[in-house]
Amino acid sequence: MTARALVTGGAGFIGSHLVDKLIADGHEVTALDNLSRGHHRAIDLLIKSRAANPRPWFIHFAFAAATGLKGDLDEAKAALAESLKLNPEVDSLARLRARRPWGSPQYWALFEKTAAAGLRQAGFPEE
Repeated sequence: MTARALVTGGAGFIGSHLVDKLIADGHEVTALDNLSRGHHRAIDLLIKSRAANPRPWFIHFAFAAATGLKGDLDEAKAALAESLKLNPEVDSLARLRARRPWGSPQYWALFEKTAAAGLRQAGFPEE
């Protein structure tokens, strides 16, 4: 029986191994991670997650952030376009912050240095 799973922290060491195991067992997996401390396989896991379950906008959004940060701007822009097609309401960093009012100042500082920086590289606007 195929199950659907959401793995938070999917780019980390334990989460990435859980994602691999679930996919190998034939399950539909969505990996969610803010990419602040993931290991070197984080982008590969996002690619697998996008292929396995392309419907959630935030997977494409996270992939855009990761690939933008890495400097692969063509890939980042394509993922960002897909994210915006699936969820046009999140069309700027300001709108994203408004939809996510939780998080400590340390979380947001780290977000700015990682995901937000990658999204800006991909052309995602501040306002």
